[in-house]
Amino acid sequence: MRTPAASGKLRIIGGTLRGSRIDVPNAPGLRPTPDRVRETLFNWLAPVIDGARCLDLFAGTGALGIEAWSRGAGVVDFVERDARLVAALRSDLTRLRVTDATVHATDALAFLHNTGHACDIVFLDPPFAGDLWTSTAQALDMRGWLKPGAWIYIEAPSEARPSLPEHWLLHREARAGDVGFALYRNGDS
Repeated sequence: MRTPAASGKLRIIGGTLRGSRIDVPNAPGLRPTPDRVRETLFNWLAPVIDGARCLDLFAGTGALGIEAWSRGAGVVDFVERDARLVAALRSDLTRLRVTDATVHATDALAFLHNTGHACDIVFLDPPFAGDLWTSTAQALDMRGWLKPGAWIYIEAPSEARPSLPEHWLLHREARAGDVGFALYRNGDS
């Protein structure tokens, strides 16, 4: 599968920012979500994105959160610890005039141990090295980051089977090359 990082730019594929480009810095382990995966994901989320509070954990380029904002999300929080990626993301948000968005320059697990706002949609797309899915899912679930009925997007190597809370109900899943992606619904009420 062709990686969008090769060009140094990634395009927003829908909404008010459709066609806009965002920077893809050369950073170890950075794997922006491919266009066709984002298109599928946001088709799934279309009925619930308008006005949603979104959390883009392990934001990297911020492609998922920016795409969500472009398609009508109300508020987006980006969490990224790499200083170069944070700088590029802040620059892109300013250039694109994205409002109601905050970039948190910190580790995602450390961020989740704070008190925050319960979210409607969470993008959980950590680096593929290691198993951050399980610990991040537990922190999201136990620290009040998810509204009842919230949507959680998971992106992982296609052979991986992250351990997720039992009340996260699988809504849809698909595969694109070596990447598996799925959308879950928080069934905890």
